[in-house]
Amino acid sequence: MQKTNPAFSGTDIKKYFLKKNLTKDLPSSIVVFLVALPLCLGIALASGAPLFAGLITGIIGGIVVASFSGSQLSVSGPAAGLTVIVLGAITSLGSYQTFLLAVVLAGVFQLILGLVKAGTIGNYFPSSVIEGMLAAIGLTLILKQLPHALGVDSDFNGDDSFFQQDHENTFTAITAALSHFSLAAVVISLLSIAILIIWPRFKKLAIVPAPLLVVVLGVFGTLIFANTSFPFRADQMVKIPVVSGFGEFLGLFTMPDFSQLANKNVYFVAFTIAIVASLETLLSIEAIDKIDPIKRVSPTNRELIAQGIGNITSGMVGGLPMTSVIVRSSANVNSGGRTKMSAIFHGCWLLLSLLFIPQIINMIPLSCLAAILLVTGYKLTRIGLFQHMYYKGWDQFVPFVVTIVAVLLSDLLKGVAVGLLVSIFYLLRTNMRNPYFYRITNEGDKKNIRIKLAEEVSFLNKAAIQVVLTNIPRETNVVIDGSNARYIDPDVLETIFNYKHNAYTKGIIVTLENIQKHYTVPKLRKSNKIVEDINK
Repeated sequence: MQKTNPAFSGTDIKKYFLKKNLTKDLPSSIVVFLVALPLCLGIALASGAPLFAGLITGIIGGIVVASFSGSQLSVSGPAAGLTVIVLGAITSLGSYQTFLLAVVLAGVFQLILGLVKAGTIGNYFPSSVIEGMLAAIGLTLILKQLPHALGVDSDFNGDDSFFQQDHENTFTAITAALSHFSLAAVVISLLSIAILIIWPRFKKLAIVPAPLLVVVLGVFGTLIFANTSFPFRADQMVKIPVVSGFGEFLGLFTMPDFSQLANKNVYFVAFTIAIVASLETLLSIEAIDKIDPIKRVSPTNRELIAQGIGNITSGMVGGLPMTSVIVRSSANVNSGGRTKMSAIFHGCWLLLSLLFIPQIINMIPLSCLAAILLVTGYKLTRIGLFQHMYYKGWDQFVPFVVTIVAVLLSDLLKGVAVGLLVSIFYLLRTNMRNPYFYRITNEGDKKNIRIKLAEEVSFLNKAAIQVVLTNIPRETNVVIDGSNARYIDPDVLETIFNYKHNAYTKGIIVTLENIQKHYTVPKLRKSNKIVEDINK
C-alpha cells in the first residue's frame, strides 16, 4: 500500500490524487474523443437519424451518464448494436419525434430496472465468455478498421455486425478495399501505427499522447496530400455539422412528441430498446472491469440508473438511445484513463469541437483514427490471452473460442448468447460428473463400496448416480452416505430408495446412512444481512 505523509491533511491527499489522475485522464479523454467522434456520426447515419443526434448522444453519454455512473472507466454513447432497432423504429413509428418519445420511455424502464436491482444479472456472465467477447471485439476492430485504414469508407465507422449495411460482410469488405485503396490513406495509417507503437517507449516524450500526435499528423497529411495528384476525398474525412453560432446550435435540438403517449407501438419500441441497451451495457461493464488495471468492481444497478437518466436526457433533446460502449471504453483503458473524469472530459471535447472548431475536426482523415482503433484491437486480442485461456482447461477455452467465432460471424449479443449456451453446457457437464465420492475396499472375496454424496445433489445428477448404481457388481456391500448432503433432489432420492429395494435380487446389500426421506431447499440469507453480520 502506498504510504502518505502524515503531515498531509485529507484535503491535501485528495488534491494529490486528483492531480495524479488528471495527468492520465486528460490525455485519455482526447483519445476517447477522437475515437468517439466518427463513431457517433457513423451510427447516426446508419440509424437514419440526423448527424447531430449522434453527437449529442455522445456528449450526454460523456457528461451526464458518467456523472451518475459508478464505473470509473466506462464510456457511454450511441451503440452500433442498436442501429437496426433504431432504423426500424423510426420507420415504423412514422416520425423522429415519436421515436424520441420511445427513447425517453426506454430510459424510464431502465431506471425501474436499476431500482429493482436487475443489474445483478451482470454478475452471472462467465469469465470465459467475457474474455471471448473482449477478444472478439478486438478482432472485429482490426477487421472492420482495415478498409478505413486503406481509405475505403463506403460503410459507416462502428458497424460491428458480420453482414454490413452496404451489402458486404467483414471479409469481402477487406478484399474490396485491397482492390481500390487510397495511397494517401495507407501512408497516413502506416505512419500513425508506427507513432502509436514507438512514441510511448520514450518516457520523456510520452507526456504528449501518441494519439494526439497521430491526429496532428493526419491534419498536416490532409494539407500535404491536397497539393498532390491523390488527395483525400470528402468521404475519407471526419464530418461534423458546422454551426455559425450558439443560436444555430440551439436550433439543432428536437423535442419528443408527447401527444403519442397513447400509442402502444411506442411502448413496445421503448421496452425493446431498454432491454437490449441494458444487456449490452451490463456486458460492457463486466468486460471493462476485467481489463481495469486497478480491478475495481462497478455497481451494475447504479449503472442501469445512470443509463436511464442518460436516455431520458438524450430523448428530450433529440438524441439516440445509448449504452456503455466497449470500443470507447477499451480505448479509455488502453490510453491510461483512471477515473470517470476521462469520460466526462471526452463529452466536453465533443461539445467544444462542435461549437468552436468544426472546420479543423473535418480535416482529420478517417485513416488515422482507424490506426488508433487497430492498435486498440490488437491490445484486446493479444496472443497471450489465448495462451492464458488454453492453460485454464477445455471448459474455459472452448466457450472462449466459441464466443469469439460467434461474435465475429453475427453481432455482440448473439455471439455472447451462443457463448453462454456452451458455457452452461460445460457447467452442467461438470455438475453431473461430481455428485458423489466413492471408496472401494475388499473383505475377502466381497467388495465394500462407500458412496458419499456431495453437498448439493440436484436432478441433473440423477443420470450419473443411476449409471454408477447399475454397474455395481453382484455380491457387494454398498453404503450410500448422505452426511455431507444439505439437499438431495426427490428424483435422486427415489432412485436411491428403488435401488435399495431391488438390489437384494443381485445379492447386493445396501445401507443408507444419514439420508432423509425428504429434503427442503436451504434458505439463502440475504446479502445485506451477511454484510451486517460481518461488520458487527
